[in-house]
Amino acid sequence: MILVFCEVKDGSTRKPSLEALSEARRLAGDDPVAALFVGDKLTGAEDAASYGADAIIKIESPTLASYSSDLFASAIADAVVAKGAKKLLLSATSIGKDAAPRIAARLGAGLAADVTALCLKDGRLQAIRPMYAGKANAAVDFNTDIQIATTRPNVFAVAKVSKAGAVETLPPPSGSFKSIVKEIIAKGSGKLDLTEADVIVSGGRGMKDGANFKLLEELAEAMGGVVGASRAAVDAGWNIPHSAQVGQTGKVVSPALYIACGISGAIQHVAGISGARFIVAINKDPDAPIFKLADYGIVGDLFEVVPELTKAIRAIKSDSK
Repeated sequence: MILVFCEVKDGSTRKPSLEALSEARRLAGDDPVAALFVGDKLTGAEDAASYGADAIIKIESPTLASYSSDLFASAIADAVVAKGAKKLLLSATSIGKDAAPRIAARLGAGLAADVTALCLKDGRLQAIRPMYAGKANAAVDFNTDIQIATTRPNVFAVAKVSKAGAVETLPPPSGSFKSIVKEIIAKGSGKLDLTEADVIVSGGRGMKDGANFKLLEELAEAMGGVVGASRAAVDAGWNIPHSAQVGQTGKVVSPALYIACGISGAIQHVAGISGARFIVAINKDPDAPIFKLADYGIVGDLFEVVPELTKAIRAIKSDSK
């Protein structure tokens, strides 16, 4: 059995979890796949059956209403043992990245983090993951009975495969824990997370001022995307939040389209965007390193190019209505 931990947001399964679930279904073949949901008063879990889950497992408790490292790691590890699962997949979201090593430690299992491809080798998982700031890919083999991997968002395809999706419940973890989350106060932006976006428009030092990011917001809105930033822009004191930072010290992203505006292309930033399907660079310096990675390059003043690009996209959308 392959067990997949699925996250729920606003009453539906998050896309990165559906990607992991679809990949599990592909790997499993005729073997069973189970989707595991942890929380309180879970809704939307039944959708997992449409993406290949033979079974839907729920662990519900008021203490699990908000994510807690200790509680969730214990609940997921207990489910792995209870179901006799030998393979566990999680998406490499902030929750998955936090929970996976804790689960691995509890189970004495091997862990491959932020993987971009998976296959089976002699009945065990083999994972491909980027190394050395994206300069190389490593094939990771497991020598443990239980194998755990976190899948990079926006890399694995979501595929609908209807299965039985029989629902069962498991008891919540018991005992004392080091910490319990009582409340989460989050700043609600209502915008898609960078790691889940199909289109990202990012700005660097070449934006000159944080107020100029308005140009990028207009372009992103026209394209149905979100705005990111390089570390230089975040560190410049322009009131750009760290949550918008793309790169080795920020978020690693894999959008269908990444537009880099005024970004030189430092290796730390390149490491965070190497998984993008298409990269467009806009920079007035023809020798900027970003052009070596870009699929398409525009040498010009971004303050002239970006507004014209926004105007053209809006015109195309208007004509198609």
